[in-house]
Amino acid sequence: MQKRKLGACGPTVSTLGLGCMGMSHGYGPAAPETESMNLIALAYELGVTFFDTAECYGPYTNETLVGKALKPIRDKVVIATKCGIQIENGVQKLDARPDIIRRSVEGSLKRLQTDRIDLYYLHRIDPKVPVEEVALVMRDLIAEGKILTWGLSEAGPKTIARAQAVTPLAALQSEYSMMWREPEKTVFPLLEAEGIGFVPFSPLGKGFLTGKIDTATTFAADDFRRSVPRFEPENLEANLALVRFIETLAATKSKTPAQIALAWVLAQKDWIVPIPGTRRIDRLRENLGAVTVEFAPDELAELNTRLAAIPVQGDRYKGEYAKRVAE
Repeated sequence: MQKRKLGACGPTVSTLGLGCMGMSHGYGPAAPETESMNLIALAYELGVTFFDTAECYGPYTNETLVGKALKPIRDKVVIATKCGIQIENGVQKLDARPDIIRRSVEGSLKRLQTDRIDLYYLHRIDPKVPVEEVALVMRDLIAEGKILTWGLSEAGPKTIARAQAVTPLAALQSEYSMMWREPEKTVFPLLEAEGIGFVPFSPLGKGFLTGKIDTATTFAADDFRRSVPRFEPENLEANLALVRFIETLAATKSKTPAQIALAWVLAQKDWIVPIPGTRRIDRLRENLGAVTVEFAPDELAELNTRLAAIPVQGDRYKGEYAKRVAE
């Protein structure tokens, strides 16, 4: 698989990464450890060198899984993890105080069985802690060799600029897909100007753009999509128009909807590295097939125009979670 460099100061990684969250968090009961470890190992064999996790996934169990799976090939891969979301009595709480970040990085290093974290994100912006304070502790952790680079997640241009002025960022991680294109307007210009990479999570719209979800789909009680407004029946039905459009395009290229959706993300900028997640080997192989899909410049321009004309109904987050997206 070809490689891409995440920004001016970030690591060089495989064109597609692997989001590991869903193996043990957010999508129902955790997958059997052996199955997840085999999938991670296969991903590496197929060319993936970029693996994403976080301390709050599980919590903690996802980092443990990723660390165990990648230990034999640690020096050949790039590991990204995150801090800033603490779990108290089963409830998520934002906490980006420098002492908490230091405690978190030590825990992550232990669980990941490594002496350094290649890319360390602040998972969400804590409104109680100036991002400049976070940038300073990240600078210290880089100097100490505990992390190699750092990034933000779900931050807006004002916050990014403030952080970048203190300690250069390697990457921003945020949602981005054919279903959610807001980053093109809000952060792409700044990221390009400052040489900051972009790592989209949910590049398949939390599975929706694969064409495998419809009005008959039911989610398990502990599947977080039950709380996502876009998956409410009325919104889901309306958004199937986008899926049908992708399916039609996929048929013309003899590809799957998932491959088209991922290839579209990759085609936008050469400093974008999506991290689709999966628990299934067949889906992993399918996703990686997206790197073979190409769009001619005029074809991509027309595609973007047509996508802009398809409305997407329903918010990304509900309630408290919607407030965590910083300016």
